[in-house]
Amino acid sequence: MLAYAAGDAAAFGQLYARHRGKLYRYLLRQLRDNALADEFFQDVWQRVVSARAGWTPDAGFATWLYTIAHHRLGDHWRSLKHRPAAPSDADERLARVADPDTPERVLSEFERRRQLQLALDDLPEEQREVLLLRLEQELTLEEIGTITGVGRETVKSRLRYAMDKLRAGLPA
Repeated sequence: MLAYAAGDAAAFGQLYARHRGKLYRYLLRQLRDNALADEFFQDVWQRVVSARAGWTPDAGFATWLYTIAHHRLGDHWRSLKHRPAAPSDADERLARVADPDTPERVLSEFERRRQLQLALDDLPEEQREVLLLRLEQELTLEEIGTITGVGRETVKSRLRYAMDKLRAGLPA
């Protein structure tokens, strides 16, 4: 990011290549809408471009990037005053995913994923967010705390409660 802030355009390409997949998955899991995730994805990267001149390495780039995404999501949820339901065609989308396994295995895997998604959906927003940042984005507790604006111990507590709720809500 320092190289990009100094004017090296190729450095942006490296940052984008390194972080695009995980950022997009994070936004998609939070928003559950491809078009909205695309919009937010572009908006977050636009904010990175706009803020490059003033960027200082107070935290790692990934922490800063997910902080931008976190704030953008917060603005969105506040504007809606609620969290939207899963897309009405979510089951159909999952059913269309090609899989060479047997129909029984496909159904079993589909059911496990559906149960996990339902369990994730039932988590309070704060717990779901720290869980996704930790497991999918592989961020440290300190980075998650910086992104969400809470202390390390609060992050640990939210993770513990989220995992306990997932374990209780999923069949063995």
